[in-house]
Amino acid sequence: MDEIDFRLADGRILHGYDSAPGDDGRLAVVWHHGTPNLGVPPAPLFDAGEWLGIRWISFDRPGYGGSTAAPGRTMASVAADLTTVLDTLGIGTFALMGYSGGGSFALASAAILRERVEAVATFAAIAPYDASGLDWYDGMVASGLASLHAAAAGRDAKVRHETSGVEYDPEFTASDIALFDGPWGWLGSVAGDNAMPNGPDGVIDDDRSYVLDWGCDPATITAPTLLVHGTADGIIPCSHGKWLSANLPTAELELHQNLGHVSVLTQAEPALEWIREQTG
Repeated sequence: MDEIDFRLADGRILHGYDSAPGDDGRLAVVWHHGTPNLGVPPAPLFDAGEWLGIRWISFDRPGYGGSTAAPGRTMASVAADLTTVLDTLGIGTFALMGYSGGGSFALASAAILRERVEAVATFAAIAPYDASGLDWYDGMVASGLASLHAAAAGRDAKVRHETSGVEYDPEFTASDIALFDGPWGWLGSVAGDNAMPNGPDGVIDDDRSYVLDWGCDPATITAPTLLVHGTADGIIPCSHGKWLSANLPTAELELHQNLGHVSVLTQAEPALEWIREQTG
C-alpha cells in the first residue's frame, strides 16, 4: 500500500492511499470512508479485491489523518479533491464505493465526474438535507439527532458540541456488535481518535457537509448505482436509501432485513462483485 501526500492547489495536503501503484490493468475503485474514520482502503475486502483485479484508491477527507482541514467543505469540494488524486495518478475511469456518510461523498463524486465513473456502490448513504418529501431526521438514534442538529445550527455550534465532552452512542444492534468479532472489526482501527490525531475537524466538517447543499445533483448520476441499506439502521435510517433509490434514475436499492449500520457491511463483498460485473 503506497501512502501519498497530494499537495492541492490551495496549499492543503491530502493524504492518500494506492494499493497497486501504476497497475493500470486493474479496475480502480475509490473508497470513500465513513464518519469518523481514516480513509485507508477496507482491509476486509482485500482478498476479494485481489481475485477481482481491484486497485484501491482512497484518501483521508480533510481534517482526518494526514489531511489538512478545510472548514466549509462540501460534497462537491471533496469531489474536486478526488479529481486531483485521480489526475495525479493518471487514472481515467474508475468505480466508487462508499460507506455511511462516505456513500454520499461517493454519490456526489459520481454526479460531478459522470463520464469517468463506471459504477457506484454505497452502504447506508445519507440523502441530501433538502430532500423533498423525506423526513430527514426521522428514525435516527438520540446521539445522531443531537450531533446533526448541532451541525445544522452552524459550525460554531458544532464545534461546541464536539468539544463539550459529549459521548456518541451509536446504539448498535446485536448484529452490528457481532460483526466486530470478524474481519470488519478492522473498523475499530480506523475510527475515532485514530482518525483525528489533530482534533475534531474531520467529524465537524463531515457532519456540516451532510446538512449543507451538496453543490451537485445526485439525480444526474449516469453510472449504474447500487444502494445497500439495512432496515434496522438507526444512524442513517433506510428511508434515506429509499429516497435516493426513488430519485436517482440509474439506482437500484437492496434492503436487508434486520441489518444495522455496521452489519450492512456483510454485503460489501457481493457489492464489489456487482461493481466488477458492471465494468466488465
